[in-house]
Amino acid sequence: MNDGLDKSERKSILFVCTGNTCRSQMAEGLARTLNWRAHSAGVEPGFAVNPRAIAVMAEIGIDISGQIPKNLDNLLTEYYDYVVTLCDHARETCPNFTGKAGRVLHQGFPDPFEMRGTEEEILKVYRKSRDDIYRWLKIFTRDNLESARLNN
Repeated sequence: MNDGLDKSERKSILFVCTGNTCRSQMAEGLARTLNWRAHSAGVEPGFAVNPRAIAVMAEIGIDISGQIPKNLDNLLTEYYDYVVTLCDHARETCPNFTGKAGRVLHQGFPDPFEMRGTEEEILKVYRKSRDDIYRWLKIFTRDNLESARLNN
């Protein structure tokens, strides 16, 4: 979605989960396609973005291979219009977001990293996570971004 807004006019969103290696990275990539200034972080960040998350995002033409896990503590000085925790552990770890945010909310998604099985069975779960996040994010965008534009 390119509606002519420059980067400074776009709403910002921060996705938080435990490791910042999978769900939050996919959400960041998906949100950018919907015209958000998107960021992601983890309360206990891992060392690299999950290769399966990279693969299932590439299947739909979104490259997140250059993204890296970030520590939430390093992003607390920035203002975000929305902060969204994507897993229960992140919600429990930062129930009172200490950074600057317009609104903090929780929208949990199961962790595909926990899946066991054949590679195809595992990828199917990653695709479902990606698609579930995208479906939620499209509705959230419609309800928050587009209605905000109409009120300005």
